[in-house]
Amino acid sequence: MKIGIAAVGVLCMLQAGPAMSQEKHGAIPHAPLLKTLLPGTDNLEVAVYETEYAPGGINPRHLHPAAITFYVVSGTGVWQEDGKPPATLHAGDSLFVPAGTIHSHWNPSTTDHLRFLEFIVAPKDKGRSIPEPMKK
Repeated sequence: MKIGIAAVGVLCMLQAGPAMSQEKHGAIPHAPLLKTLLPGTDNLEVAVYETEYAPGGINPRHLHPAAITFYVVSGTGVWQEDGKPPATLHAGDSLFVPAGTIHSHWNPSTTDHLRFLEFIVAPKDKGRSIPEPMKK
């Protein structure tokens, strides 16, 4: 009986959705498509990353020290900024997230991959995400 109760508890946790997870998972790494210093600057870099999430993949609450623009190449993704309702983006959609905005994004599909591009202009090597703790 104890095993059955534990199994039900684990299943409930798995069904709770992205808010329960604090770890990035399901992201398939790719090399940057572009990462170069902007001409005429000493330390300002432009970077374009291709990002792919397996079904159910998530990047939980985090922020970027620079503004970031997302562009969905294929699949459907959900982005949520703290204090705002989730935004569902489809192939061809884009979203601008201001610097320092805490947000999360995930692939809600159980079958399809999500592919998107990230466009960042920031001081050299300072544009990638910084994890944030779960809300209490």
